[in-house]
Amino acid sequence: MAEATFDQRVWYAVAQIPAGRLATYGQIAELIGAYGCARQVGWALRRLPLPTPVPWHRVVNAQGRISMSPSREGSDWMQRQLLLAEGIAVDAEGRLPLRRYLWKAPQPPLG
Repeated sequence: MAEATFDQRVWYAVAQIPAGRLATYGQIAELIGAYGCARQVGWALRRLPLPTPVPWHRVVNAQGRISMSPSREGSDWMQRQLLLAEGIAVDAEGRLPLRRYLWKAPQPPLG
């Protein structure tokens, strides 16, 4: 069986984030063993074929903000609406209470 691509590893990790929780791009990078590749995680999420069951909207930047940018072609506003629908408060500038909603990924067993 072929090894999963970087994008597939990102998508699988993001699929684990439960509703009402958030993760950062850097957290996902670390989770898949790609420390320092937060920006690449963002690009992998942009390449998701839509519609998708992968909850891409639950991934935000390390400052606890939605990365708002015209280059996102409206997905930043879509992300805000999806998070609000899950009960996560997001202000008009895309700021949210990251500490309160940060997901703690399960750790693999030692041994």
